Amino acid sequence: MAITAGDSLNKVPASQKQTLNSNYLDLASTTGQGWAQQYVPDLMEKEAEVFGNRTISGFLSQVGAEEAMTADQVVWSEQSRLHLSYVATLDATGDTNGTIAITSDIDGNTEMGSDSTSARKHGIRVNDMLLIAQAGVVIKALAVETPDSNVVSIEPYANDIADDELGDGTCTVLVIGSEYGKGMSYSDETGTYKSDSRGANTPTFKSYNNKPIIMKDYYEVSGSDASQIGWIEVTVEDGTSGYLWYLKAEGETRARFTDYLEMSMLEAEKTAADSAIGFGADGQTRGAADSGANGSGTEGLFAAIESRGNLTSGVTGVNAATDLAEFDAILAEFDNQGAIEENMMFVNRATSLAIDDMLASMNSYGAGGTSYGVFNNSEDMALNLGFSGFRRGSYDFYKSDMRYLNDKATRGGINSRATSAAIRGVIVPAGVSSVYDQSLGKNLKRPFLHVRYRASQTDDRRLKTWVTGSVGAATSALDAMQVHYLSERCLVTQGANNFMLMK
Repeated sequence: MAITAGDSLNKVPASQKQTLNSNYLDLASTTGQGWAQQYVPDLMEKEAEVFGNRTISGFLSQVGAEEAMTADQVVWSEQSRLHLSYVATLDATGDTNGTIAITSDIDGNTEMGSDSTSARKHGIRVNDMLLIAQAGVVIKALAVETPDSNVVSIEPYANDIADDELGDGTCTVLVIGSEYGKGMSYSDETGTYKSDSRGANTPTFKSYNNKPIIMKDYYEVSGSDASQIGWIEVTVEDGTSGYLWYLKAEGETRARFTDYLEMSMLEAEKTAADSAIGFGADGQTRGAADSGANGSGTEGLFAAIESRGNLTSGVTGVNAATDLAEFDAILAEFDNQGAIEENMMFVNRATSLAIDDMLASMNSYGAGGTSYGVFNNSEDMALNLGFSGFRRGSYDFYKSDMRYLNDKATRGGINSRATSAAIRGVIVPAGVSSVYDQSLGKNLKRPFLHVRYRASQTDDRRLKTWVTGSVGAATSALDAMQVHYLSERCLVTQGANNFMLMK
């Protein structure tokens, strides 16, 4: 019998206790020595948190709420304007003394509905008193005839249209009342009663909808790796810590998915009709996009404001507001809308600093140094150069930094690359709105911004998490642990006309 000795055996014992290549495994050698040195390194086990809190979620939790829903889409209605105001085309030489052809209401809607007795596309009726503005000139006129579905014949109270310096072109029309003669009923200019000349006006019904999207993610680790101890003590934002690396990986996957829930509600868009993205009625088949409940995509906050709300790029078109001119323009627009006095501003760093500088410049004593008392400062304390809010006119603005717009790994990096399309902040109204809920059949008070998620007694899909595999509580023959995450939700932006997107 012959025995062959292995080449890696320690043939010569070391004279002293030393970590040599001949009697220790070289696990990681970057300098040619690795473990083959007698000096023990100063091992720092705690993982350094060099980016601070890396999550960006929290915006929606500050300004909105979450409510359950049990349908494939959520539908809500919003009030239309109370007074009748239109954009029209003036014909100074038209029928009678002139005509106006209604093109849209004051908000730009071309489909304005009709009254209950005719097919007219507006609410102006015979004997209505009108204010007509064009190119800095305003005249008062009486509606004397409605010969067409969108045409109104008018008669000025003072001179004729030409003498009032109005000509053919676009104008704005406002109904301010009506005037009748003694004993006159709802009639045309000849005194003949016409049911289609002054029908009853009914409110325009405005309905909006959004649909939830299903978001999924998962993390997987093999059984061997789940039972392997590392020398690094890991830590994650959710409080997970230990020497098992899969704890860090699973915790980061969960935190990343939580951020996805918020980022998608901010950035998502509904799929266009000509897009190739879409799902069939079974939810599996990919096909043409569908604007109904089976379509893909959902309307996020930014998309809702761009389509139904207000945009500002600054008076001078630069990155941030450096004086009160932009805010005065914002106030004027809010006066045109709901005039909600309390508003929250979530802005990026550049805009936040510019607002601080703008407010500081309002203090005439601040240019040459500190102004004690104005900032509640004393010479023995640190100078506070930041502002959390201010009041302008009858509006209060509360300012807060939005990490999503600053972080280089999120919107901050996108903004730095596409400066012309950068989003520098959003102004959100505080408080609640009254809305008719079709599911419950009654009016409810809800925040202007809230998240709807799918839930029932059987399944709550707000944020589902479940574990499969053979690690821990075994559920299958898979030699691994799979952690699954799922959510089905959408964002409801009510009264988008009260929001402002700062670009």
